[in-house]
This record gives sequence, C-alpha cells and structure tokens, in this order.
Amino acid sequence: MINVETNRIPFRAKNFSLDLWKHTFRSWPSSTKGWKDWFLRIGNSNEVQWGERKLDQCIRLSTADTERNESLLIAASYFWSDTLNAFVFGHSPASPTLANVLMLTGLDISTADDNHLYDQKPKRKVETRNIGGWSGYIQKYRKIGPVGQREHAVFLNMWLDKFVFCGRSVGPTSVYLSAAERLADGGQFPLGRYLLGSVYHLLHQVAEKLLLGQPIGNLGGPWWFINMWLSVHMHKRLGFNLFAQRFPRDIAEHYELDDEESATRSPLNYGQAAIVLPGTGGNEDQVSRFFQTLYEGLAKDQRAWMPYEDPETRFPLTFHPFDDALNKDHDLMMAIITPRAILVNFFSSGKTSNLTYEFYNPLALACQLAFGQLPIALCYADVVKPRETITSGLEWIRVAQLQPNADTSDIDLSAWIPVLFITQAYKQWWEEWKEHLFCTSALTYRGMIDPKYKVPENTVSF
Repeated sequence: MINVETNRIPFRAKNFSLDLWKHTFRSWPSSTKGWKDWFLRIGNSNEVQWGERKLDQCIRLSTADTERNESLLIAASYFWSDTLNAFVFGHSPASPTLANVLMLTGLDISTADDNHLYDQKPKRKVETRNIGGWSGYIQKYRKIGPVGQREHAVFLNMWLDKFVFCGRSVGPTSVYLSAAERLADGGQFPLGRYLLGSVYHLLHQVAEKLLLGQPIGNLGGPWWFINMWLSVHMHKRLGFNLFAQRFPRDIAEHYELDDEESATRSPLNYGQAAIVLPGTGGNEDQVSRFFQTLYEGLAKDQRAWMPYEDPETRFPLTFHPFDDALNKDHDLMMAIITPRAILVNFFSSGKTSNLTYEFYNPLALACQLAFGQLPIALCYADVVKPRETITSGLEWIRVAQLQPNADTSDIDLSAWIPVLFITQAYKQWWEEWKEHLFCTSALTYRGMIDPKYKVPENTVSF
C-alpha cells in the first residue's frame, strides 16, 4: 500500500525536464494598465461593502506587481500527494489550509455552501472578444460619474478571472460574471474555500502530468497563492523578513511623487507582506537547489508551522491559535479544522464545466493548526471517490454537504490550549513513509534536474 501511494509522488517518476514547464505560468496575474485606477474608482464607492463581504484584503492584493518564485514552484510541485492533498516534504507533509487562505487573503471561508452558483447564467452580457485584451476591457467598461451595479460586477468579473482564479485564456471572458454579479449585489459565498479547492485541483493536474512525463502547458489557476504560501512556509529558510516588505500605496497610476515621497508603504497584513516577496526565475540550478532543500527537509529552526507570529502586533490577526478572542469564533474555527469536500470549476456552466471537488484534510496538517499530530486519517476514503464529475445540482448539494457526521455544538473553544506535538504512532507512520520515499540521495536527483551538476562519486542511495 505504501509503495502504491509513494510512487504517485511525482518526483518518483523522475521526469525533471524543464521543457515540461514551458508556458505553464502564462496566466500569472501581471499588472494591467488602467487596473489600479479602476480599483481606486470602484473601491471608493464600495469599500464598506467589500469589507462586510470579506473581499477588501484580497482585491487590494491585485494592485501589487507580484514576482513569482518560479524555481521554488517547480521544485515543490514534484512533492505533491494527490491522496493527502499535501506536499510531502522531507521534514513533514505540509499544505495550504483554510487558515492560510484567511490570513493571506481575508476571503470568506465559513459561509455555508448552497447551490446558488451551479449552472447559473449571468444577468448581463459582457463583450470580451476583439476588444484589446484586459486593457481594452478596462477602457470599454470603466465609466465616469457614480459607480453602478453593472460596472461593479464587470470589475469583479475581471478580478476573479485575472487575479484570483487566473483563467487559462489569458484574456477577458464572462466565466465568472454570474459570481461577480452576486458579489456586486451584496451576496456572499465561501470564496476562500473555492480558492483553496482551485489550488488543490491545479496541483492535482500538474502532478498527473509530471507522473506521465507530459508537458504541463498553461492550466491557468492560482499559482500566485501557492507562491505566497510557499514563501511564507519557507520564509525562515529563505531569509525573508515579512515585516520589512513594502506594499504599493493607493495612488493613481500617473501620480507624480514628490522628491521625499514613496510609492510604497509598510504592509498592513500578512497577505500584503507575502505578495511582494522577491522571486526567482526558473533555471535548472535553482530548481535543483530548492529540490534538495525540500527533499532533505527544513531544519527544525527553519520550520514555520505557524508563521503568523507577531509579538508586537504589527499586523492585525483574523486567526491565531494563541489569541483567545479569535479562537472563540466558533464558525470560523470549525471551518478551519473540519474535513470537507470543496467544489471546483463550478463557475462555468454547461456540459464543458467539468464540475468536480477536492478534499480538505486538516487531520494531515494538525501541526499547521497548532494541534497535536495523530496518525493521518482520511475521512472520505470509504465515503466517496475523489474528483468524480458532478452532473446536476442535486449532486452538487450532496457533495458540498459531505463532511464528518459529528456534533460540534458543545465544543468549548475557550478551553482550547494550543500545543504542538506529534505522537509516537505518527512518528512510526512517517518514518515508514520516509524510508520508501527518500531512499535515493538528494544529490542524485540534483544531477537529474541539472545536467551541469556533478554528482559526487561517493554518493550513496539505498
């Protein structure tokens, strides 16, 4: 059983050619002329609503020019486990969680799912073809005078498509227009959960292609969030000071700065700090070095299981295991620690929507949530098959409501004392996995990734 699962970790297939990664990051959310000015216009009228609907933090992230750490993204992708929905690094399994989504984006993770978005057609029509890409889209739909519901919805459609889910078309579409209209009308849904589901599904698709040695191509998807999470998870190893970063000010694109004025300011939250961290290009030497680091595992003093440590309270916290007031938000905490199925690809409609789901497995990531780590249990293993196609609204509801049948009403979060520990049973489980997974020297893999790297003659593999 262990051999079957460990052989599904992509690096075991040894398909390391960087040619497989050509055009993979084509949908990266790059800056677009006119976007920031449009953001300032729409935000001036809707900032209060954005805050109430938990959109403001994530929308503001779109004004930063995000650098991608391409070599780290490539190296980490080889460690993805489709079974756990987690990276299996040399130091431990680790993965983005709903707590990370909340802290880095501020998006809603706790509102109940329902079927309001399944196969829903937008109320308005938006022209997206032959208009000059996203810049032309902005020119066409940005208005003057008071901001109306239509302009707000069209703005949010671009934000969802280009900056959140990063559509593979790399140009304007109306795929997210019905969701944008709901948000513009004051509706609310767990957008943060849908973002995490998209992250998991993207990594699933990449892992499948790497196992088969197929070109990954442009799958679209939120690489930007994976980039943020990896940078925060490894910030100690990379030497990043989250509190020393600089985030763009809310000023117009053509604003002329005085001699002593800066275009940036200190970040106001962890998301703003993480999104502006420096990146790297994708080359064989850097990929091989990151691979070795992840394969051998981070040293104990370089691990950041709970990276949101801020004794001086420089950033506001929306979740932290050591803050009693935050931990008493029952719905929020239960959303973070409850296993569930998360819907994927539900924004599209019709037969080509490929609606499916991914599993959120916090039981495999207890250390990241300030719990003790027990042997990993997969709650849905005998309940429903992973990533089945959803073909109707009833199936949509059934899967969305699938979660462990447990009464959580009497859980007293005020009595919860965060303690990081791992049990002996988990240690034995992990040692057995490591024996199968990491039996080849990391230096041998470095030689496979980077032909210029000379593997030492005395390198030993087991």
